[in-house]
Amino acid sequence: MPDRDSAAWLWLRDRLAAFRPVPRPGAAGAGAADVVRTAVVTDSAAALPADWVAAFAGDGRLTVIPMPVMVGEEIYGEGEDDITETIALALASGKSVKTSRPSPGQFEQAFRAAGRRGYEAVVSIHISGGLSGTADAARLAASRVDIPVEIVDSGTVGMALGLGVQAAVVAAAAGGDAAAVAAVAQEQLGRTKVYFYVPSLEQLRRGGRIGAAASLVGTMLSIKPILAVDGGKIVPLEKVRSAARAVARLEEIAAEDAASRPAGRVSLAVHHFGNPAEAEALADRLAAALPHCPRAQISSLPAVLAAHAGLGVLAVIVGEGYSPRLADDVPGLST
Repeated sequence: MPDRDSAAWLWLRDRLAAFRPVPRPGAAGAGAADVVRTAVVTDSAAALPADWVAAFAGDGRLTVIPMPVMVGEEIYGEGEDDITETIALALASGKSVKTSRPSPGQFEQAFRAAGRRGYEAVVSIHISGGLSGTADAARLAASRVDIPVEIVDSGTVGMALGLGVQAAVVAAAAGGDAAAVAAVAQEQLGRTKVYFYVPSLEQLRRGGRIGAAASLVGTMLSIKPILAVDGGKIVPLEKVRSAARAVARLEEIAAEDAASRPAGRVSLAVHHFGNPAEAEALADRLAAALPHCPRAQISSLPAVLAAHAGLGVLAVIVGEGYSPRLADDVPGLST
């Protein structure tokens, strides 16, 4: 779970605490000066920590739609079932592990629930359309409801998506309309990169995320690729001959990116699956290499992503953390 004492978490907590609940449209005392209430919907690929979601989901401001994972013939819902160990055992034994998009009906229920709570619009932010049909399911649901819904294809995954969602929640709390909230999310998403290493390309091949030829060559030549999410898809960055060198190169790439960002604005996250000690060690080395950056938040990959990346994955997300400018300087926000 990400570190709740990180600079990003503390800034966000204090920021949201400063906003008073907004009157329900049509409620007594509501008037023209009342700000628009915008709800945020996302999916579990955002890798948001459970306690963070719980803190901001009570009033319906944030809803996370679970993404289904199929292990053999059984279907599990991310967040609804404790499936981490089940997936790890299935991957280790070679058992089939697949994922699917949430149904349009799940989104329709979430959108209608936002309307019933008094929200006037929804911004729905999702895993890259190049990796999942989730955003398409949300679009179909949006066409069935009366409340206005703006769909944002994040073009990314994991806490890279999560940072965009968190920024959207800040903008929504500040009174932003749907266009402003979506703009803040897209601005944050555009500044975030995902770099990762997987010991084996087999799970990515099985899920159709890379070609069979690339997987075969990687296996035969013992190539350990450094991958990234770019243009909404998984792309190779570099090919390395050993696992140790691949992890070291992942660290170098992430540190170089972080060092190029504006001082005091860098936000880092490290994801893993089944190898928390490696993730801790990587975060320690990044902290030593980047003494002026907050320590990386560390969390296990959500099941829907772990199912494709496989055991032993290490990912580093490099973004730019929260700043008052993110919410204060966007037209359409009522601060």
